[in-house]
Amino acid sequence: MEPVIIVNFKAYREATARDAEALAKMIEKYCIVAVQNADIYRVSRIARKVYAQHIDPVGYGAFTGHDTAYCLKENGASGVIINHSEDQMPMDSIKKAVEIAREAGLETVVCIRTPELVKKVSNFKPDFIAYESPELIGSGISVTTRPDTIKKVIELAGGKTPVLCGAGITKADDVRKAIALGCSGIVVASGVVKASNPAAVISSFRQASGCVQ
Repeated sequence: MEPVIIVNFKAYREATARDAEALAKMIEKYCIVAVQNADIYRVSRIARKVYAQHIDPVGYGAFTGHDTAYCLKENGASGVIINHSEDQMPMDSIKKAVEIAREAGLETVVCIRTPELVKKVSNFKPDFIAYESPELIGSGISVTTRPDTIKKVIELAGGKTPVLCGAGITKADDVRKAIALGCSGIVVASGVVKASNPAAVISSFRQASGCVQ
């Protein structure tokens, strides 16, 4: 499997609505784009693979204001980020969200803040676990400056669940280090979204990860 690169558009102005479409056109051939849920349909028409940024652990029914896995899937999502540092969920909700997403046919990336959560989350059998140090998000200081922690996360995952890492990734060398440490890929946001040339940056990330262009 080629290394995975997920670009989280968050709710940045540069990556919202029509700007989300424009950015996705520039970079989608190099990565998975994770867009605001309201932008999934418009972006899915032009991007090969789109993830939702959030899911609620509910099915069909009287759940006004909730985002269901089935609706996200029908509108073009192929996966979903669960429990991002900026969108934390209780452990029982994470478990249910993974189960419902799987039933709906969505890939799942469960984010964790600490290695201690690896074994609990891996029991839910998500497609990926993403380790992100919350204090490094948007800092420009790469998570790869904490190699021992990344190695511990991978060790605790025990080869059962592929591990991604994110936070502060801005350079191709950060990506190269992440792969060398044993990660199956990366999650990045402002390092691409706010770059002066997002396509060039994400292309360099892909080359650094060892992906075939």
